Amino acid sequence: MASSSSTLVEHLTIQPVPESQRTGRARHLFPVWFGVQIMPLTLVTGVLGPTIYGLDLAWTVVAIIIGNVIGAVFMALHSVQGSKLGVPQMIQARAQFGMYGALLVLIVVILMYLGFLASILVLARDTLLLIVPGLSPLAALIACSVLALAIVLFGYEIIHRFNRYLLPLFALAVVLLGVFTFTHMGQASSSAPALGFSLTGFLAMAATAAIWQIAYAPYVSDYSRYLPSKTSSKSAFWFTYLGTVGGAIPVMVLGALLVTASGGKGDLQDLVAILPTPVMLFVVAMLFLGAMDAAVINLYGPALTTITMIQTFRTSWSPKARARNSVAIGTCFLATVIAAFFANDFLVSYGDFIHFLMTLLIPWSIVNLVDYYIVKRGDYDVAAFNDPKAGYGAFNVPALVTYVLGFIIQLPFMRGSFYTGPIAESLNGADLSWLVGSIASFFIYLTLIRFAQRRTPTPDLSRAAAPTPAPADVQSQP
Repeated sequence: MASSSSTLVEHLTIQPVPESQRTGRARHLFPVWFGVQIMPLTLVTGVLGPTIYGLDLAWTVVAIIIGNVIGAVFMALHSVQGSKLGVPQMIQARAQFGMYGALLVLIVVILMYLGFLASILVLARDTLLLIVPGLSPLAALIACSVLALAIVLFGYEIIHRFNRYLLPLFALAVVLLGVFTFTHMGQASSSAPALGFSLTGFLAMAATAAIWQIAYAPYVSDYSRYLPSKTSSKSAFWFTYLGTVGGAIPVMVLGALLVTASGGKGDLQDLVAILPTPVMLFVVAMLFLGAMDAAVINLYGPALTTITMIQTFRTSWSPKARARNSVAIGTCFLATVIAAFFANDFLVSYGDFIHFLMTLLIPWSIVNLVDYYIVKRGDYDVAAFNDPKAGYGAFNVPALVTYVLGFIIQLPFMRGSFYTGPIAESLNGADLSWLVGSIASFFIYLTLIRFAQRRTPTPDLSRAAAPTPAPADVQSQP
C-alpha cells in the first residue's frame, strides 16, 4: 500500500514496492490517464492544426486521431511494466543503459518535465484568472504551483484518488464543451485565412499528437507500480490506452473546433464567449483541475527522477518522503520561474519544444520496449538496478549507441522553426523524424544487443525469481 493506515503520505520513493504493499486494480489506471488530458494544454495542442499547420477541421481531426492512436501504443506498453517490476520507470533505464549510462536519459527526461510543467502552469494560471479575475497573474501562477506541490507532498495514493473522484466531472465537462462548441459551428470569420490540406501540416500535426502520448512514457509506469504483480498485462495496457486516448482525442478536436468552426483563436476566451455563465464556470473549473492534475504528475515525476540521479552516486541511500518532497519543492520553484517567462509566443514555442523533445524520447522509448518485450521478456533482476558492478553494469554500449544514432538519424527528417533537415526540406517540410527514428532505433538496438549477447555471457539473473525484501522501516506497514 502506498500509505499507512494513519496517513496518506507515500513513504516509498524509488525503492521496489514489496508485494505486501501492492494494492489497487488495473481499472484505476483509466481515470489517471483520462483526467490528465482534461486541461487547456490539450486544447492548445489541437489548436496547432489550423493555426500553425494550416489544416482544415477534417484533416486536423484525422491527424489528431492517427497520432494519438499510434503514440498511445508506446505509452501503454510502458505502463504494463510498472506492476511487473514495482519500480519507477526511470530506475528501469539502468537495466537498458547501465547504472551510469542511464544518467544521459535521466537528464533529458528532467528537461522534458520542466518544459511540460512550465507549459501547464502558464495555462493553469490563465484558467484560474477566468475563475478569480481579481488575482494578479503572478499570484495566480504561484497559487497553481502551491496547489500542485501540496498534492505531490502526499504522493501516489492521493494522486490516484484525486482522479477517481473527478472522473465523472471531467467527462461531463468534455460533453458540455462539445455540445456548446458544436452549437456555435458556422460562426467562423469570413476574413479568416483559408485552411485545407498540406502534407507538411498533416504530418506535423500527427507527429505532435503522437509525441503528446509518447511524452508520458518516461513516467507512465510510476502510476502502476503499486498494482499487484499478478495484474494482467492486457488489462493494464487497455485501461491506460483507452484512458489516455479517450481523453486526449476529444479535447484536442474541441480545440481545433474552437478555431475552425466557431471562429475563435482557440484560447480560453473563446470558451467564455460560447458558454453560458454557469456552464462556463463549471467547464473552466474542470479545465483548471485537469491542469492541476497534469501539473502534479509533471512534478511528482521529476522528483523521483532527480532522486534516481542522486542515488546513482549513493547506492546505499534509501530515500523516503522527505527526500522526494524536498526535491519537489526545488523543482516547483524552478518551473514557476520558467513559467513566468514562458507566455510570449506560446504556441510557436510549445510546438518547437514538442518536436525537439520527440527526437530525444523516441530512441529511449524504443530501446526500453525492445529490451523489455523482445530481449529480456520482462525478466529483470530488480535488486541489480542499484549495483553498477553486477547485473547490468555501469554502461550498456548497445543502448547508448542506439540512443545517439537514433537521435542523429532523425535530424535530416526534422522540421522546426529553428532547424529543418535537408530531407524534410526536400519533402516541402514534411516531418518524418519520429517515424524514421522509431524504425531505425528498433533495428539498431536489436542488432547491437544480439551481437553483444553472442560475444559475452548472459548475466546471472537468478535473483529475479526471489522476492525483493521490503525496506526495514516500511515492512510493518499494511
